[in-house]
Amino acid sequence: MKVILLIEDNNEIRENTCELLELKGYEVIFAANGKAGLTLAKEKKPSLILCDIMMPEADGYEVFNELRSDAETANIPFIFLTASVEKKEIAAGFAMGAMGYIKKPFEPKELFDTIAACLVEV
Repeated sequence: MKVILLIEDNNEIRENTCELLELKGYEVIFAANGKAGLTLAKEKKPSLILCDIMMPEADGYEVFNELRSDAETANIPFIFLTASVEKKEIAAGFAMGAMGYIKKPFEPKELFDTIAACLVEV
């Protein structure tokens, strides 16, 4: 079973996304901030990481950069989740090496399609 780490500080979005992923058959682990997400990513080495950008303690870019600098987590597929619709932010995320970028609110199909595409590429 594929394990997805969801790093999201908004309780409602986190709970709803976890439920969607579990109904689709994924095992989900989650963190409410970037620092906790980094710890979980290093301990559990999930199949994929979904990460909000604007969060307390460490933002999504900090999480991404720290994971990429660690050989044990550098190749975990990473998808940014964000409410921002700024094209420059989307471009920056892809330029950093993220495999996906999902704008909140999102449709379940968009979430599942993006995850499936990232897991196929691994």
